Amino acid sequence: MPELPDVEGFRQVLESCAKGRVVRHVEVRDGGVLHGVGIRGLRDALEGRRFGTPERHGKWLLARTGGPTLVLHFGMTGRLVCGRPDDAVEAHDRVLFTLSGDRQLRFRDQRKLQGLWLAHDDSDLDRLLGRQGPDAMAVDRADFEAVLSSRRGHLKTALTDQSALAGLGNLLADEILWRARLRPDRLARELTQDDRRRLYSEMRRTLRSAVSAGCVPPRDSWLTGHRDDPDPRCPRCGNGLRRSRMAGRGTVWCPRCQPEG
Repeated sequence: MPELPDVEGFRQVLESCAKGRVVRHVEVRDGGVLHGVGIRGLRDALEGRRFGTPERHGKWLLARTGGPTLVLHFGMTGRLVCGRPDDAVEAHDRVLFTLSGDRQLRFRDQRKLQGLWLAHDDSDLDRLLGRQGPDAMAVDRADFEAVLSSRRGHLKTALTDQSALAGLGNLLADEILWRARLRPDRLARELTQDDRRRLYSEMRRTLRSAVSAGCVPPRDSWLTGHRDDPDPRCPRCGNGLRRSRMAGRGTVWCPRCQPEG
């Protein structure tokens, strides 16, 4: 599932492909990815508009035009692809934006679990994103610690709750907690100040590396690189990794590096 680093990569695709270019034509090949707007409404709102600098908040991408804002969420399989209007159309290309300068931006999504919205003004954006917490890349340490201190549940649940902190998903949460040597089932409110500061530092460090890679990279030195092994071992201590489920999510941790208490 795309997480913050993936969506930041999509933001860069959108910026390099579409920034400053006029939308010549919008072709909706599958209206099932549109939410709160119809095919005609999307075309009327965007055709003739010029894309500005895109923004990202958590897992959401905002394509501003100086008027309406196209808002994208990629679910599990969504992505943005930049090409040319005469490129062959693929089966999962759902919406095609033909742009000036012989460019075409495509929203490609196999499973269609999320999709595209249209915000006509800032109040529409607030309704769409109002329940999102602060962006995990932008949040400062004081606000991060305040978020954790206010949560009643487990630590991993707090990190992946988009209303608490926007952008972290399953892979990132496990990776960050492993680096911070904190068990995913610790209660968020019971962390010490040192725990919270270490967690914040490791989150920032992990996000910087993942954004540079454009994904949560399955490197040998990362927990992510071993979580799907048949006999997963901790890349730090060599101990066997544990698997469980928390809030319906597959969770991986090292009982030696992430002890109780």
